[in-house]
Amino acid sequence: MKNIKKIFITVLIIFTFTSIAYAGRYAGDFMLIGPGVRAVGMGSAFTAVADDGSAAFWNASGIAQMQRPNLEVMRAFLYENLAAYDFVTFSIPLPAKTTIGMSYTQLSIDKIPIYDEKWLVYNVDVRSSDVDLQLTGDPDGYFTSRDQVFKFVFAKNITQVINLGWDLFELPIEYYGGAVFKYIKRNLYDHIGTGTGFDLSFMMSTDFALLTDVEWLGKIKFGTNIQDIAGTAISWDTSSKHSDEVITGVRYGLAVDQQLDFINSNCIVSFDWGEMYDFKRHLGAEFTYNDIISVRSGIDDEQFTAGLGLKFKNYMLDYAFINNTELGATNRIGLRIDL
Repeated sequence: MKNIKKIFITVLIIFTFTSIAYAGRYAGDFMLIGPGVRAVGMGSAFTAVADDGSAAFWNASGIAQMQRPNLEVMRAFLYENLAAYDFVTFSIPLPAKTTIGMSYTQLSIDKIPIYDEKWLVYNVDVRSSDVDLQLTGDPDGYFTSRDQVFKFVFAKNITQVINLGWDLFELPIEYYGGAVFKYIKRNLYDHIGTGTGFDLSFMMSTDFALLTDVEWLGKIKFGTNIQDIAGTAISWDTSSKHSDEVITGVRYGLAVDQQLDFINSNCIVSFDWGEMYDFKRHLGAEFTYNDIISVRSGIDDEQFTAGLGLKFKNYMLDYAFINNTELGATNRIGLRIDL
C-alpha cells in the first residue's frame, strides 16, 4: 500500500501548495477571459480536459496529451462588439513524451475617442461667452488599445503502473506536468506596460473501471493550474513608473472521459472550481458522435454556454455561445487543425 500513500501525499502537497497562492491585488483581468472555443462552450470547465491548443491557458500540462502537431485559431467580439478577442496557438509533440507550444492572445479596442485637455484651461463662464471655445462633443482624435500575451509552453508526460498486490490489480496512472513562461504587453494611448510571468500546472489520469471494478467505465482525470505564481508585475513607461500586479489564480478540475462504444460516441463531463479574483464554479459536458460532430454545453459561474464542433478529416470547426452579463452575449468561432 506504499504506492497508494505516495499518490495521496502527492495530491495533498499539490492542494496545500496551491491553496497558499491566493493573495494579491487586482490587475490583468483581460488575461482571464479565457481563449479557445471548445473550452468556453463547455462552461470553461476545462482544467482536467485541456487536450487541445487552448490548454496553454486552461492547463498547460494538457498539451502533453497531444499525439500530433496542432494549430488553433479563434476570434470573438466582446462587450457588445466593442472589443475583438483573438487567439492563435501551435503545439508540437517531441520525443521522450514532451510537448512544446506557443500561443498569442490579443484583446483590442479600436476608435477610442480622445478629448484634448487643452479646452479645460478655460472655465465654464469663459467658454459660454465665446462660441469658439464652446465644447462641441466631437472627439479630437482616436486611438486603439491593445492587450497582448505571448506564451511559451512546455509539458511532460510520465506513465506509472502501480502494483496494488497479487490479490488486487495493477493500476496505470498518467502524470502530466506543465510550465508556461509569458510576456505581457499592454498599449494604452501613448504608453506601454510590460511584464513577465510564470504558470505551473499538473494533471493525472487513470482508468475509472479499474478503480470501481465496473468494466464499462472510462477514464477519470484531475488537474490543477496555478497562474502567475507569486504575482506578475506589469511596469508602465509613465513618469511615475507605475506598476500593476497580476494576482495569483488557482483552479482545480475533475473530469470523466467515457467511451460509448454501443453508439460509437464519446462523452466528457467536467467540473472546475477555484479562485480567479473571486471563487467560481464551472460545469461542462461534451458529446461526440462518430468523431465527426460534437455538442457541448455548460454553466460558467451561473451563465449558460453552448457549443458545436464539426470535424472533417484533420480539421475541426468550433462554435460557442456564452451568455455573460459582464462581457455581453458572445459568439466565438475557431478552427483547429491536426497537422
